[in-house]
Amino acid sequence: MSGPDSCPRSRGVRRGAALTLVFVSVLATAAVTGSLPQAEERRTPLHALPASATEPRDRGADVARAAAEAVADGKSASQAAAEAVSRSGDRWGAVYDPTAYEQFEDALDGRYTGVGLWARRTADGRVEVTRLQPGGPAARAGISAGDRLRTIDGRALDTLPVTEVVALLRGDGATPGSRVVLGLERAGHTWSESLRRAELTTETVTVSALPGGDVMIKVAAFTKGSGERVRTAVRAAPGGAGVLLDLRGNTGGLVTEAASAASAFLDGGLVATYDVHGRQRALYAERAGDTARPLVVLVDSGTMSAAELLTGALQDRGRAVTVGSRTFGKGSVQMPTDLPDGSVAELTVGHYRTPAGHGVDGRGITPDVPVTDRAQERAQAVLSGLGGRS
Repeated sequence: MSGPDSCPRSRGVRRGAALTLVFVSVLATAAVTGSLPQAEERRTPLHALPASATEPRDRGADVARAAAEAVADGKSASQAAAEAVSRSGDRWGAVYDPTAYEQFEDALDGRYTGVGLWARRTADGRVEVTRLQPGGPAARAGISAGDRLRTIDGRALDTLPVTEVVALLRGDGATPGSRVVLGLERAGHTWSESLRRAELTTETVTVSALPGGDVMIKVAAFTKGSGERVRTAVRAAPGGAGVLLDLRGNTGGLVTEAASAASAFLDGGLVATYDVHGRQRALYAERAGDTARPLVVLVDSGTMSAAELLTGALQDRGRAVTVGSRTFGKGSVQMPTDLPDGSVAELTVGHYRTPAGHGVDGRGITPDVPVTDRAQERAQAVLSGLGGRS
């Protein structure tokens, strides 16, 4: 999936577009920095289990030390930190300047500054708009899904890394009201739109009725409050209706929100375990979830991190049938380290496992019913076979 003002991104991003979580969008696919337990770790202490005998080296301390030494020598703390992260071999490590990290945390709360469009890189290298946020600047200007995004503020996009495209859309520290000029193309016609960025909120959970009376709950990312919105949607579903939980393109978010979403379908119990510097922690579902309603989870290669955590919990505990293609395989935990110049280094501190103890990182989750073509139709058929109405 791609997020508002986002394209599928590589892990090398070091700038303010650090998110594409539906939120800016929140996150994107391909090789993005997926789930974000690090920010939630700051906000919500999780259940701790006994520490392991061996605790791995704290990379955060190493990076902070390198940054402090750089400052003492009159050099850039963030540059020294970025070099230390690169040397560490941390696949998901990144360094963000203060503005970028503020945008990152805003996105976790479902807010972002941008123009409200989703985009992707096509097979021929073009950047194509995939959808727009209703009421956002891009939608009000008449931009449509399928339009080609050719330039941003006069800069051609076809040869730029997608992370740069994201950064240009959002602007480096741009504020609501700042202007950005998009060069577009539709059916051979080219034109420009001058848009003012706005502070937008994203709806990461949408509910729709399926033929026959079942319900589809689409979760684009796990931002603040999305777990409770899933629970509300399940409670509001008609009696006897099955639920198709669509996690395709969900690139993660807050792990506690994923656990909250799991609580919609489980009566307590383990959702996942993970380690932070060797200390084991666990996430549990709340009690009194709907354990009887037929449930199918639809996933694909863009299902990442916190979304994989939820998928693994429902699959391992026999609560859902999973349908689709193998998930991305982002099962690592990042946490922030503050640097002397106000920058923040995000570093991997551990990995999470499903209730049955399966690691996700680099492996992904294989669905019970593997399918690539017409996956939603197949998922609805499976749901009907479980006793749903479709």
